[in-house]
Amino acid sequence: MKEVKHCPKCSSASYVKSGIIKERQRYRCKECNYYFTVQKLGKRISDYYVVKALQLYIEGVSYREIERILGISHVSVMNWVKTYKIQRPQIQHNHKPSFEVLEHEQLLERIKSPEYLEQKGLLISEVEGKFFVLNWNQNQ
Repeated sequence: MKEVKHCPKCSSASYVKSGIIKERQRYRCKECNYYFTVQKLGKRISDYYVVKALQLYIEGVSYREIERILGISHVSVMNWVKTYKIQRPQIQHNHKPSFEVLEHEQLLERIKSPEYLEQKGLLISEVEGKFFVLNWNQNQ
């Protein structure tokens, strides 16, 4: 819960507890007799995940796929897209990109293949010690 510092109406630091409403502590200002409660703080998600989610969105990954990859609600991702006014660039092709999440050893094994790295439209990004590989190559 957020700690009360002052009355939201008169900014007085003089208040007392005055019961509980909907499982939240209610306060009464001694100066102006205003009753108020304090809002709960929401869950804070690390900026790292916000940036990764927005990167994946820009790369063409759907909200639900981002949810499965990062473990963050697709609704949160939609809200971030709206908040930061993110727009996907216009993609020239009409096929959906494929993606996979690989461990470090799996990625090293794939990179040993010269054909793998010669693919056009290949993006590799680190996500919590794993590697997210996005591929737009039509020859899949």
